[in-house]
Amino acid sequence: MRISVSSDMDEPVARLLVAELRERGHEVRAHGALRAGADPQWAVCSEAAAREVAEGAAEQAVVCCWTGTGASIAANKVPGVRAALCADAATAEGARRWNDANVLALSLRLTSEPLLKEILDAWFAAAPSQEEEDRRNVAHVEALDARPR
Repeated sequence: MRISVSSDMDEPVARLLVAELRERGHEVRAHGALRAGADPQWAVCSEAAAREVAEGAAEQAVVCCWTGTGASIAANKVPGVRAALCADAATAEGARRWNDANVLALSLRLTSEPLLKEILDAWFAAAPSQEEEDRRNVAHVEALDARPR
């Protein structure tokens, strides 16, 4: 799978994220502090990674900043993106299953190596729910993107 990854800081957990995704067989497209010469501002690099998902250049993205909040906010401004800030495996699993999240947001401050692996395991193991109620909710969110601002 092609995954866009952004981080506003070149932190050990961000480097570990890239290495872990590659070890799992994913193609990583790096943004922000993870790519030489790229703009590392969280709003800019999170948007860049999310836009690749919205445009089909990547199937999913992982966006990171110190708390993960700013990265998730910026990613969610891109139409077609459903970013979820996940601090644990259960939240990651639920975000994929019930919300059909296509962008994972992580905190560089709170995410340890073991926790990162648990979150990624849960994220990739879960599939979007096909339950009618869940699909209606995701469709409603998608319709929000289509509304004039």
